[in-house]
This record gives sequence, structure tokens and C-alpha cells, in this order.
Amino acid sequence: MDFDVTSNSPDETIELGQNLGLQLKGGEVVAVCGPLGSGKTHLIKGIAAGAGATDHKHVNSPTFVIVNEYKGRLDIYHIDAYRLYSVSEFEMVGFDDFCYPESVVLIEWADKVESALRNLDYILIELEHAGETKRAIHFKNTPQYINQ
Repeated sequence: MDFDVTSNSPDETIELGQNLGLQLKGGEVVAVCGPLGSGKTHLIKGIAAGAGATDHKHVNSPTFVIVNEYKGRLDIYHIDAYRLYSVSEFEMVGFDDFCYPESVVLIEWADKVESALRNLDYILIELEHAGETKRAIHFKNTPQYINQ
């Protein structure tokens, strides 16, 4: 299922992510794409909170460490592919090991490693600037159990 949402502020983007995170069952891979400053990390903060991350206030982009792990109702792996230069680097961070029924894998800058995801049934979320704080957010391939 595909749908579009408009967020008018960073807080709305976090709230939208939280709503999505509450609905995740485990086993999902969520690919998040968009230009710098489009709200990818805010959305992921919300998803992590909704998925029960006990330390969701400390969710930040793992640009230099590549992967952050958050424990909650689900095991949450937050991968930032921004500094990865190849799909093989992405695979070496342990991507396959993070994918199991009780986990959610959130990938920022997923467009950089898209070829590694081709054989997976993943949720794609694309964010784009629509104003100073307004964002157009496009959800693609969302499971039937995810409501807008």
C-alpha cells in the first residue's frame, strides 16, 4: 500500500514516525531516503519511540558509528548508510544479522545501498522539502496492517 502524508513541523514528523512504530510487528526493514535536512532522523526517532525504544530521546543519526541499537518492544537497528561507499560495506556492518522476526531495521540514506535491498520486501519512505519546516512524505510498499 502506498500513501502520502504532509508534515508541517519536526514534531509532526516525529509523531508520524511514532504512529508507524506502534504498528510494527517485527521483521520489517524500513528504508528512509531524502536530502539533507528533510527529517529522516526525526522520523526514525519517532519510529524508535513507537517500537518501544527505552532510550528514544537519545536516538540520533549513527553517521560515524554506522549502526545504533535500541532495545524495546522490538530490537531496533538504526543504520546510517551516508558514509558507506559500497554495498559490500553495508553488508559487512552485519545487515543480514539484524534481520529477524523480533527486529526492525531502519536504514537512513537507504538509496545508497538500494541494490542490497532488492530481494527484500521492505517499506520505503521518501521525504522531501515542501517548505521551511513542511515535508512531503511518501510511503511505499507498506504492509496492510499499517494505517496512515
